[in-house]
Amino acid sequence: EVQLVESGGGLVQPGGSLRLSCVGSGFTFSATHMKWVRQAPGEGLEWVAGIFARGLAPDYADSVKGRFTISKDNTKNTLYLQMDNLKPEDSGIYFCARGFGPDAGGQRGQGTQVTVSS
Repeated sequence: EVQLVESGGGLVQPGGSLRLSCVGSGFTFSATHMKWVRQAPGEGLEWVAGIFARGLAPDYADSVKGRFTISKDNTKNTLYLQMDNLKPEDSGIYFCARGFGPDAGGQRGQGTQVTVSS
């Protein structure tokens, strides 16, 4: 059974940082492209970033480019999203999913809530 478990969300002030994690199981993590997607309140899913199976050639949505960094540790079956200089518009539920993107579809975990507010 494929499982994706996200963690690391929370409440942070504008300009702050958070690091999200996603542990994958039930599939060959090291052979799987991965992505982060998010959903703001009342909005649809938005692709945020993707990375190839071996942890190379990440790509980002324009809205987060230069502020977010996606990475992948295949020895720990873990996907990360380092988020710096957070803005209120980054608030939402963040999910990891299989696949690179830029579509936001695919099986997701339960998500982790990120709230950027002063």
